[in-house]
Amino acid sequence: MKKLKNWLTVIMLITSVTVFSQTTLSGKVVDETNQPLPGASVTIKSSKIGATTDFDGNFTFDSSVNSGTLEVSFIGYESKLVAFNGKTNFGTVSLKPSAETLDEIVITQTSFAIDRKTPVAVSTITAAVIEEKLGNQEFPEILKSTPGVYATKTGGGYGDGRINLRGFSSQNVAVMINGAPVNDMENGAVYWSNWAGLGDVTSAMQVQRGLGASKVAVPSIGGTINVVTKTTDAQMGGNIVLATANDGYQKYGATLSTGLMDNGFAVTISAASITGDGYVDGTEFEGVNYFANISKIINDNHKLSFSAFGAKQNHGQRYNKRTIAGYRETESGAQKYNPDWGYSNGQVEYISYNYYNKPQMSLNHYWDLNEKTNISTAVYASFGSGGGRRSQGGKFADDNYRLGAADQPIDFDKISMENRDAGIIGASDILYNSVNSHSWYGILSTLKTDLSENLVLSGGIDGRYYVGSHYYAVDNLLGGEFFLNTDKSDNTYNQALKVGDKFGKDYDGKVLWGGLFGQLEYTKDELAVFFSTSVSNTTYSKEDFMKYASTDPDRESDKANFVGYSFKGGANYNIDDTNNVFANIGYFSKAPFLTGNVFQSDRSTELNPDALNEKVFSVELGYGFRGANFSANVNLYNTSWLDKSLTGSIPNPAQDQPRLVYNIPGLDALHQGIELDFRYNVTYDLTFTGMASLGNWRWTNDAKGRVLDEAGTVIENIDVYAKDLKVSDAAQTTFALGLDYKVLPKTSVYLDFNYADNIYAQYNITSRGNEADREDSWKMPAYGLFDLGLNHGFNIGSLDATLNARMNNIFDVEYISDAYDESGDTHSAEGALVYYGFGRTFSVGMKIKF
Repeated sequence: MKKLKNWLTVIMLITSVTVFSQTTLSGKVVDETNQPLPGASVTIKSSKIGATTDFDGNFTFDSSVNSGTLEVSFIGYESKLVAFNGKTNFGTVSLKPSAETLDEIVITQTSFAIDRKTPVAVSTITAAVIEEKLGNQEFPEILKSTPGVYATKTGGGYGDGRINLRGFSSQNVAVMINGAPVNDMENGAVYWSNWAGLGDVTSAMQVQRGLGASKVAVPSIGGTINVVTKTTDAQMGGNIVLATANDGYQKYGATLSTGLMDNGFAVTISAASITGDGYVDGTEFEGVNYFANISKIINDNHKLSFSAFGAKQNHGQRYNKRTIAGYRETESGAQKYNPDWGYSNGQVEYISYNYYNKPQMSLNHYWDLNEKTNISTAVYASFGSGGGRRSQGGKFADDNYRLGAADQPIDFDKISMENRDAGIIGASDILYNSVNSHSWYGILSTLKTDLSENLVLSGGIDGRYYVGSHYYAVDNLLGGEFFLNTDKSDNTYNQALKVGDKFGKDYDGKVLWGGLFGQLEYTKDELAVFFSTSVSNTTYSKEDFMKYASTDPDRESDKANFVGYSFKGGANYNIDDTNNVFANIGYFSKAPFLTGNVFQSDRSTELNPDALNEKVFSVELGYGFRGANFSANVNLYNTSWLDKSLTGSIPNPAQDQPRLVYNIPGLDALHQGIELDFRYNVTYDLTFTGMASLGNWRWTNDAKGRVLDEAGTVIENIDVYAKDLKVSDAAQTTFALGLDYKVLPKTSVYLDFNYADNIYAQYNITSRGNEADREDSWKMPAYGLFDLGLNHGFNIGSLDATLNARMNNIFDVEYISDAYDESGDTHSAEGALVYYGFGRTFSVGMKIKF
């Protein structure tokens, strides 16, 4: 692994155990390229005595034990045992990359790639880097300097960020936390607000671009993001975290750990409270992040680990985009203006608002059957509850219902007054919640055995059961007595609805997933080869409580089964100690998503006869260089995405009726590109990093589709002319440069630059019905941003403390991060609806370790 400079001196020397007749033990921990490993654990085996290395890889601690065995470990590397007898300085201890240490911490399904062995394009981010650079950014933004990644805050609400990888949205990027998948089982999406506390509890994160090395039954298209949370610290102790940032951001948190106790148990708990006003108007937020781990070493062959974590949060959102000219006319300015909030009785009120809590729990068992065979199993569950605020009625977008000028907040009091006067007509404009709750249970179990010195076989099961409940419920009548539902497709048509009453939709989506996977790995001398395969069956069903009566046989759908499978293989060859090459190839077929694909619409239990498996064929070549002071990687990829189904909604020409939906199956896309990243240690104190990613992503065919109403009735058949159009919604060209400089032994600074170009605005695919219109959607302006950070270590009495200060977008660049092409045939800036990215922001944090 490359040099991991830790700007956070908070992970410097942990207070050693002080007893009589002490011996001082010291040394330095490095990787195979002689780069320091900050945060490595160094303990005397079978004891609680030890320390962690500082950002130069050094350690020192006192011990009353004069002889014994020192155990040195670091996540992603093989542990090393070093005997000592009165020896006080161990010199340099070198660790080799390995995934086995992770297997003992979590489960083998985590599948971290090993440098110069696993033949995939990969970037690894340690907890130290996350703590150093995340601050008050969205969690996906920590990856913005990674090749192939485009991350934005979208509307700017707390936790509303998104990430694209090689041009694929999160629906086609597998996100794994401790080996368990977290992508929504119905639509594949990842809602980062549900995981707002990940930055506090992540031990390491790895981005595997392309096919990846994960062993789940069906892989992703764009890549895999593996997140490994903390388990239990080897030493007793903890820390307190305090942070403040722009726009009222405040964070208070603490972590406590028992260390490994004599009875084999170890417990770590962590919690943090976060509040703020939000950078964008009307995006106030509050949240509580929580984490707990209880581990038990039963004996040499069995280990148990139970983890639970989550983030209960609520936040205002900016949902509706505006034109560039529309933003510039606002008093708040393009970066901060939000049309989706106002005042009611002197209090802030929202028409776009999110609240959710999704605790995830897992019980991991690691079992060594013998020296050659082990089984790792994880049983996990999550229970999501919450939803999002929506509005019904036209007054919220009417400039006459603003507090003064058209760009001012919504006057909810004026709307409420008119609702109160409505009498028998009922409230014309209300607020309601789109509730989306779920229960999810899963099991992942992998057996791994050494068939010989060079051949390893692994295989396992991947089982999941999911029920998602979705309905609309009246939340606020805004002064009215009731709301009269005019939607004729509802069971509640023409009924006077009160707060809490359901309308519009009310259904359960059910997913049953079962899969098998296997992998054969061959390693000899400088060659490593693998082949893996998987097969899965996804069963979808649905029960609709709104459209169908309890006695209606159509209330519960038929079951839809989709068989998926994959084949992938690759090889890595280490030419010498500094050069290696790799290649991988794969083909897989994956089930379509339930949402918008398997059924005719959200309001129908009728199966979609055109639902198809999506197919992917991918080839990748790579080269790596590992020198004493310089390391680099170059990757070429070619991914064909076949039979992609595009779904979405469009306005209904019929006034006050639900939006129409469209389904366009059978679209093909080609994603090609080249990626480069490097690290250059100019001196011991100065390091440069950089990356470049050049993509060419485009649709390769035309297709036919259908427009339906929400009940699933076909309104019209349409032609879509998409061939040779650019794939939209992510930067096809990105660059990054970074400078890290250690000013003093405990003080360091960093400066990062990120550049994004060739970003094409999203567009409504149904608008491409003119064969003569082959022009790409509006190309957004390129932009480049600078981030600056300072990290300083100091002592508060006998306690170690670290102060971190960060400023993002230090030159306050005004830029567009997301856009939707609304301008018809012109595809120009004038008609595009956009989100502006954040201007200059800052954060200051301190961690005190005890």
